[in-house]
Amino acid sequence: MPDIKVIIPAVNEADSIGKVVSELPKSVSEIIVVNNGSTDNTLENAEKAGATVLTENQRGYGFACLKGIDYVAKQSKTPDIIVFIDGDYSDYPEELDKIVAPILENDIDFVVGARKKSLREPGSMTPQQVFGNQLATFLMRLFFRAKFTDLGPFRAIKYEKLKELEMQDKTYGWTVEMQLKVLRKKMTYAEVPVRYKRRIGISKVSGTVKGTIFAGIKILGWIFKYSIK
Repeated sequence: MPDIKVIIPAVNEADSIGKVVSELPKSVSEIIVVNNGSTDNTLENAEKAGATVLTENQRGYGFACLKGIDYVAKQSKTPDIIVFIDGDYSDYPEELDKIVAPILENDIDFVVGARKKSLREPGSMTPQQVFGNQLATFLMRLFFRAKFTDLGPFRAIKYEKLKELEMQDKTYGWTVEMQLKVLRKKMTYAEVPVRYKRRIGISKVSGTVKGTIFAGIKILGWIFKYSIK
C-alpha cells in the first residue's frame, strides 16, 4: 500500500473541517490539518474527527501548506504521495482515490483535480474565480504550452517531487507556483475531472474584493516571473 498523507490548510472552517476529514478514504495514513489562525472551533473539530492538527498563526494559504510540509519532512518515515485539499468541503474528499490514480497506475508525478463546468454545482465558483482560472491557464498555455485547465486546490504529488519544487509562496500564489515549477522542471502531470460544490462558509480569497484582487496579482506575478526567465 502506498503511504499517502493529506495536508489541509484551514482558516475558520469549524462547520466543514470535520466533514472533510471524516470523508477522506481510510487508506490515507495521516490527515494533517493546519489551523491557520482560526478564531472558531476549527482546531477542536479537526481533532475530534481524527486529524493531526498543527498551528500556523501567520495567515496565508502558502504559510499553512509549508507548515504541513515541514512537519512531514521531520518524520522518520516520509510518504510516497502528498495530497492537498481545502477545508471548506467544496471538493468531494472521497474522490482522493481518483486524484492519486494517475500516480499509482501511470507513474505520473503531479495531478490536479480539474473542476469542469459540467461537474460543478451552480454557484460553486464565483465569476471572478472562473475568469481568473481561465486567464491564468490561458497564459500558461501561451507561455509554457501547458495543458492545465484549472488551478484547483485538490491535487496530489509524489513527495520526492514536491521536495524538488522548493515551494516558496506564502499566500495566494501557492497553486500556480506549484504548477509553473512542475512545468519548468519538466515533471509529468495530468488532470482528473472532479466534482465541485458550494463551499460551507465564506471564501477567504474570492469572498472579498480585496482577497480577489490580491490573489489575482499574486497569480499573474508568478506567471510573468517565469515567462521571462
